[in-house]
This record gives sequence, C-alpha cells and structure tokens, in this order.
Amino acid sequence: MKLRAFGSRDDENQQGSPTPEARPEPETPEAEVVDPRKPAGKGKPTPKRRDQERARGLRQGPVTAPVTRKEARERRKAAEASMSKEERKANRAAERAAREERRQLMMEGDDRYVLSRDRGEVRRFARDWVDTHRRLINFFMPLALFVIIFQLIPDPTLMMYSQTLFLVLIAVVIIDGILLGRTVNAAVRERFPDTEDTGFGMGWYAVMRATQPRMLRTPKPRVRPGDAI
Repeated sequence: MKLRAFGSRDDENQQGSPTPEARPEPETPEAEVVDPRKPAGKGKPTPKRRDQERARGLRQGPVTAPVTRKEARERRKAAEASMSKEERKANRAAERAAREERRQLMMEGDDRYVLSRDRGEVRRFARDWVDTHRRLINFFMPLALFVIIFQLIPDPTLMMYSQTLFLVLIAVVIIDGILLGRTVNAAVRERFPDTEDTGFGMGWYAVMRATQPRMLRTPKPRVRPGDAI
C-alpha cells in the first residue's frame, strides 16, 4: 500500500476539481413545442401589396395629384390610350355620372362639394334668410338687363331715360344692400352668438346672393319666400 503525504499534488488536484457526481449537468435547450394545427412559416416576411403590384408592373411608384388642368388632361389621355373602345366609353360614362352626382350634391348644399365660401351652418342660415325675404335688390339683374337693351335702341329720348333709370337702380342697390347686410349680420349674431363669420364678408355674401335670380342661385334655395327658418 502506497502512502501519500498530506498536501501532495494529487490531493490538491482532487480537492480543486469536483467529482463526477458533483459536476453540474450542461443545460440543454428545451425542444420547441410545435403546434400541429399551425401551418409552417415561409421563412420570410410577406411582401406588401404595393411591392407585389410593382413586381407585376401594375404600379410604377407613388402617384401624386395633378397640379394643373393640362397635366390632368394629359394623364387622362395617357390612361385612355391603353384602353379599348368599350372601356373608354364606359370610363367616360362613369366620369359623367360622377360629375352629375357632384353637381347635384353641390346644388343641394352638401359641404363636401360646395365652394369654401358656402360651407358651414352660418352660411347656410344666411342663404336661407336671403331666400325667405323679398327685397328691392332682388330685381337688380332683370332691370339691368332691360337698361342694356334700351341702350342699344338708337333713340336719344329712350337712351336718356334708360341712363336715368340705371342711376336710380344703382342708388337703390347700394342703399338696400347696406340695409340687407346689417340685417343679415344681426340675424346671424342672434342665431350664432359665438360665430366670428360676421361683418363685411357676411354682408357682401348676402348681397351677392340677393342680386341673383332664384333659379340661378348656387346652392339652390331650400326654402320659399315667407317660410320660417
């Protein structure tokens, strides 16, 4: 039996290194749980729709709105050049129907299609107020048309009377226009106390609508003279 001295190299090795039973087991990655109901992935992200369209030649890049009417017309011609005769007819019919629909909605006062000057509840109330009242200023355009016709007749007396009538008409329009503007502004402030759409702009808007015949007003009148609003 071979005796080893205490503190020899073998004892140091045995004390410094753990026994096989004491060594920790290496960690092994847990196996991923695969759901058999879930389809296997393709291994790459799904391309976006615009990328697929560009790959097939259906989209050339980002489309910007035309800046001028000429540019819009050129784009429309280029698009129609690639269509057949039947497709061009169908496309033009659809455009006509869309224009007619927009015109009808504009005449009805839809805020999505009317001009910026006609948008809002305040302007709608001002239009209704003008349409429900008869004023001297309403006869400006018919009388002005008669004055122009009289001016074309080579009669000095008739021309003199027509000029006098025209001056009186202008004076009536100015006076009645000022009164109309003040009255409409007062009615708007009473109905909409918090609105800032008053003053000269509102008065001028009411005067311009009042000088037009009812059949030519845009948007068309929703009420009749004398109706309550």
